[in-house]
Order: sequence, then C-alpha cells, then structure tokens
Amino acid sequence: MSTDFKETEIQGPTNENQFEYEEPYNAVNTVTKNSKSNMKGFLSDLIFYAVLIFVCIYILPNYVIQRTIVEGSSMAETLQDGEHLYVEKISYRFNAIDRFDIIVFYPYGRDHDDYYVKRVIGLPGETVQIIDGKIYINGEILEEDYSKDEIRDPGRAAQPIHLAEDEYFVMGDNRNISKDSRDGDIGNVKKKNIGGRVIFRILPFSKFGTID
Repeated sequence: MSTDFKETEIQGPTNENQFEYEEPYNAVNTVTKNSKSNMKGFLSDLIFYAVLIFVCIYILPNYVIQRTIVEGSSMAETLQDGEHLYVEKISYRFNAIDRFDIIVFYPYGRDHDDYYVKRVIGLPGETVQIIDGKIYINGEILEEDYSKDEIRDPGRAAQPIHLAEDEYFVMGDNRNISKDSRDGDIGNVKKKNIGGRVIFRILPFSKFGTID
C-alpha cells in the first residue's frame, strides 16, 4: 500500500472570521540598529578626517609641496627678498630637474636648517667652466639671459668642474653677489640635498603666478 504526498497550497482567509497574524513593531530593535549604523558612520568619518589631517600636516609638506620664503637678493631680479614660493618635491626624486630650473637645496646637508634658492646651470655628467665671464658647458658657451652682468669671479669654476651622476652646478641670477657652486664651501649640489623645485610665487599678489 502506497501513500502519495502532494504539495499543499496555503490560501488566504476564506471568511471574515479568519485573519492574518502580524508581528508587532519592535521599537527596541529598530533603535539599536540605528545606533549601530550611526556609530559606524561616525567612526568612518573620524578615520577619514584623521587620514586627511595626516596627509595635510605630514605627507604634503614633506613629500609633495611646501611653502618657502626667499631671503636675500642673490636671485634678483627673478626673485626678491621676502617673496613667498611653493616648492614641489617630486621632480628631483625622478631625475626630472632641467637646466635653468630654480631649486631649493641644503648647502651643508639636511642635518642643517640652512637652505638656498638657486638656478640649475650644470647637469649630472657635464663639465662646467667659467672663462672671461662666460659659462661653458662641455666646452660650449651656455646661451642664457638670466643674468645681465658679466661674471667677475668664476671661483672654483675657473678650472673645469666635472659633475658626478648625482651632482648639479647651481648659481644665483645676481651672479656677482651670489654664494653658490663657485664657492668651495658650497660646491656641487648632490641630489640627496635638493629639497625641491620652485614652481609658484604666491606673495606678493602683484607677482602671483608661475616663475620662469
């Protein structure tokens, strides 16, 4: 003897005396879920702003961009004493510094607070020499018009200076008062001592903009 099992379809109420059971509204559970959701949102916002503050205070000024102030007149007429500049800190890490770029560097190493702002004249692997007030790169006169005055003191560049693969030769635009790579105390600037490349002037407002 066998028994057949068939699926049974449950139908809705068939008369007015039948009714559906509905689970009562649970306010406690709803409040608890909302509280957990609000707490997660608060923690997410807290983490986001903490990361943002860390990036702005530490990452940006140390590895991306930094504000600096010109002191002295060794870069006149291009830069004047007291001008505020933005310096980007990425180019030199990828050997993307070109001739005539203006850089910030630490002449006595990063262990010292002193920093200079000068223009790049000689690039790694080149030979620099100053003869009769003219700059020679690899034996050829350098065509440039950043300085209007003839160089009176060639300093150590009176003799050929060969730059290593991690060295730059820099000079101020105000050549006859600038203390730069011609000076034995400064010498060639090593890549590790470069702080960044000047890209923008923010003060005074009358000169706001990029720098040649």
